[in-house]
Amino acid sequence: MKSTYHNAHNRGKTNLGWLDSKHSFSFGQFFNPQLTNFGLLRVLNDDVVAPNMGFGKHPHQDIEIISIPLDGSLRHRDNMGNETIIKEGEIQVMTAGTGIEHSEFNNSKTETVNFLQLWIFPNQKNLKPRYDQQKISNRIKNDWQQILSPYPDDSGVWIHQKAWINLGEFTEATSINYNCHVEANGVYFFIIEGEAEIATQQLGKRDAIGIWAFENLQVKTQSHTKILAIEVPMQ
Repeated sequence: MKSTYHNAHNRGKTNLGWLDSKHSFSFGQFFNPQLTNFGLLRVLNDDVVAPNMGFGKHPHQDIEIISIPLDGSLRHRDNMGNETIIKEGEIQVMTAGTGIEHSEFNNSKTETVNFLQLWIFPNQKNLKPRYDQQKISNRIKNDWQQILSPYPDDSGVWIHQKAWINLGEFTEATSINYNCHVEANGVYFFIIEGEAEIATQQLGKRDAIGIWAFENLQVKTQSHTKILAIEVPMQ
């Protein structure tokens, strides 16, 4: 087993007044040669956006973009004709492919919105751009819930990569295994809330650990803990 521990306090920071963003990997003006990616997971940003503010129209190409609101809602618009609201308890995915332009704004005039944005490299370039969003079931507790996979007919949204994302919402102290779908993949565990022990490492809120080259992994959580398990190819 191999692992890399990322303390929440060591994340990169961008504060523009209207945006308070924490970067798990190098992004924008934050660059750390030891924190450029985890396998094909290129970006994990933890963004808090002020009321009625947001990211104006901007382009992307050849990347899979996943957004998960944790608190509040986002107003989305893109050049594919999509105009939607993405709320807490939902997941959004975009295949940038040959090129997209989109904007994301806080949908509230009074409250901040907090969301996670992930970028994962696709398995091929120049794909046809696409958009999707789905609700995440709030009925599954104390177990992994798949919210993203490589397969359109599987649970959750899908992307063009042998990657899976599972959300674990643990209302009580739980011991649970994680088994990789693909042996050569690694898993980046990001603690949204609460505390957990993974590979003997104690983790708190917004801490993370990336683990690869393992056969069977045990995750021990405390009560009131929420974990995002992001499984990606390592190369």
